[in-house]
Formats: sequence, structure tokens, C-alpha cells
Amino acid sequence: MRQFEVLAVIIIAISSVSADDRNASAVFAERIMPIFNSPDPSSCVQCHLSSVDLKDYIRPSSRDTFLSLRDQELIDVKRPRESKILHLIAMGESDPDSLAKRIHEQNRKAEYEAFATWIESCCKDTDLVNAPTQNDAASVGPAKPLEVVRHARKDRVLDSFVRNIWSQRMRCFPCHTPGELDPDNPMHAKPIERHKEFVAQHGAKMNIFKETPEKTLRSLAASSRTHRKDRLPLINLENPLQSLLILKPTSKLPAKGDDGKIGKPSSQIPVSHMGGIKMHKDDHSYKAFAAWLQDYAKSTSGEYKNGESLPKDNWYPTQHVVRIKGLTDWPNLATVQIFVHRWDTETESWSKEPVAFTQSKVTPRKIVNGVLFVLAQDDSRKELESTGETLLPGKVQLRLHLDHEDALSSDPTLFLNANPPDATAIIEAEFNQGFKNADIVEADQVVHHE
Repeated sequence: MRQFEVLAVIIIAISSVSADDRNASAVFAERIMPIFNSPDPSSCVQCHLSSVDLKDYIRPSSRDTFLSLRDQELIDVKRPRESKILHLIAMGESDPDSLAKRIHEQNRKAEYEAFATWIESCCKDTDLVNAPTQNDAASVGPAKPLEVVRHARKDRVLDSFVRNIWSQRMRCFPCHTPGELDPDNPMHAKPIERHKEFVAQHGAKMNIFKETPEKTLRSLAASSRTHRKDRLPLINLENPLQSLLILKPTSKLPAKGDDGKIGKPSSQIPVSHMGGIKMHKDDHSYKAFAAWLQDYAKSTSGEYKNGESLPKDNWYPTQHVVRIKGLTDWPNLATVQIFVHRWDTETESWSKEPVAFTQSKVTPRKIVNGVLFVLAQDDSRKELESTGETLLPGKVQLRLHLDHEDALSSDPTLFLNANPPDATAIIEAEFNQGFKNADIVEADQVVHHE
């Protein structure tokens, strides 16, 4: 027993040695290098899909790491515990996603204390603190530009998800939107029963849209990591346009069997949808879904290399509708993009950049109906986020671009307005809400251009 007591005293004594009693190199080897050598991602994944990892801030030696962090003002030598690198590690504590915060809490705290202890040890070494700036030393931090790192932040991805996917969720009502079903609303009685029947038949996978965008995106992200032979994933990271999230609403009912009954829906190619077509390929909703899915896949894989490779991602959904009639010379089901340019009374000219756009197909009645997305410029994005996605009434020019070469089939995110418009129309737009209150353009208002 005496031997065990002595051993316990030794262990306690060793474990009680503080960072003050060890040099920075020893602390670095003990606390920082395990982070650097770990095959697992750091707690940065709590807030970032890709492009940054805590390992990016570590160099092979304690001295080189400290000097690089110090020279980039990521370490405060006078107030070590207020160093910027510690602030970056601790940012996960303010994550509004409580589940992600809880999952990464232990790892985040361990990383924070490891860096804090090591930085304090370094700052006690006056020779190290006062070492000359390493002008020729390699810097630490993400290899990719800051705008790429920010683009892969989960809060930015969630904002884009809300604008592009969540805003269109009512196309999937009531089968996939249980949170939108109100038992106190008499008009929801039949939809509620229908939803119950589908859940009983197909299971909880019917409930694609959860109570909040955050929960929905988390569920979709989890499904993208699941690979099954009998069904495509809701988000297909390898081939985004082969995601069930976009294939299902653009697919027809299952074929009827010999008995005349509708068959079972397919979640493999060719996909069929028990709800039938809810979204036409190449309309405004399809474009929004396709843009988000492709961006999410690229953000997750770290495919973006520089700011020039990032998508614009600056459109906000509205309930404004434009309806253009009399497109008699345009083929049925041809895809048309419409850009809205506002009249500038000061310059007496049309705005150089469009303020809104939509995309739709020419119907057999030679009509194009489109729901507008506001195109936010950098100086108007914050205003849109605070005031809501609406356009003020006024004189506008609609510029219509026909997809002559079927270019959108290979790149659904493409904008066609780099070339002159195929037709234009000038109207006094009211920009009211909904299809019943659409701004209507009659055939004689449309000017076709050769």
C-alpha cells in the first residue's frame, strides 16, 4: 500500500506542474503537435464546411509557429489570453446551432486550452517575444483567400439555403412540410390526413422540411453522407443535379401497371414522384435549387480556389410575378430569362445592372410567367435582409433572353444577359404579391429584336 501511495504522490506532483515550469517547446510538443498530427478535422468544422483547419495555423516547430502567429498579429504578447487565434478557436461558442455547439464543445475547449497554455509559455520567453520579424518565413493560416473561407462558413451556406431552397418549400406542401400543417385551420384537414397516409406508407423520410431551416439543412447534410444502392441521396455531392431534392419535384408520377394502378415511386434513375411534377425544369425554382446544390457540393469539397471562382449568390426571393403574353414566334417550352432594369430619373436611362430576374418556359398559350428574385448589389444586400425582399413600384424595362443554344441544360446557373436581349417591354410595374396580382405585359407592349 505504501508503494501505491508514493506513486500517487509522484503522479499528482507531475500533473500539477504548471505551464510556468515548462518551456514553450515542451508545451508545444505535448499540447499542439497532437492537433497538428491528428488525422481528424479540428473544431473548425463546426463553423466551416471546408477551406480552414486549425492545423493551418501550426508549423513544425514551436518557435516558427509562434513567430508566424505573432507576425500576423494573431498573438497578443502583452495579453496572451486575448490573442486573436484564441478568439477564432472560441467562435464556436456563439454558434446559434445548439446541437453543433454541443457536439464540438469538448474538442473546442481542449484546443483552446492547448493554445492558450502554449501561448502563455511562449510569452514568458523574452528572447522569443522580442525576436525580429521573420520576413522570409512562411505564414500560417488557410491557404485559400479569405473570401473563399467565408463562403464556406455554415452561416453563409444556411443563409443561401433559406433564400434558394427553404423559400420554395411550399411547392412540396403538404407531403414534405409537416411544420406548415395547422390543425386549427379547417382548410388543412385534408392535407393533414393525406400527409398521415403518406408517412404511414413511406415512413418518416417524407418529412424532408423540418420545423426550421437549420434542422432541415442538418438533416439534408446527414443524408448526403449516406450512400445506398437502392436510392440516390437527397443531396448528391458527387453529382448535385442527380440529387433527389431536385429530381423528385421535377419528375412525373410512376408508370401504371397492367392492372391500371400507379406503380411504386422510384428513387433511382429514372426517378418518379408520387406527387408528380411540382417544379418545371429550368424555371426560377429549379434554377435556385440547382445553384444551391452545386454551390453546396463545391463548398463541401473545397473546390473553390479563389474569389473569381465563387458564385454571385446574391438573389433574394419575392412574391412579385410578371406575366408576358403574345410570344407567338417563340417555341413552346423554350426557356426564357427576364431581367428587370429600373428607370433612373437622374441619368434618364435604364439601370446598368438588373434589379431583379426570373426564369421560366414559354407555355403552349405563348405566355411566360415568372416569380422575381431581387438581385442585390453589395451596397443593398444589408437593406434587403432588414427590410424584406420587395421592389418598389415604378417604371421598368423587362429584357427577355431566349435560351437559343439550350445552354442552361449544361449549366443551370448560367445568366444569359451577357448578350443583347431578344425582346424588351417597358411597363409601369406595381410589384404586388402573388400570381393573381401579377404585372401583366400584353403582346403589343413587347418589342422583338433581331
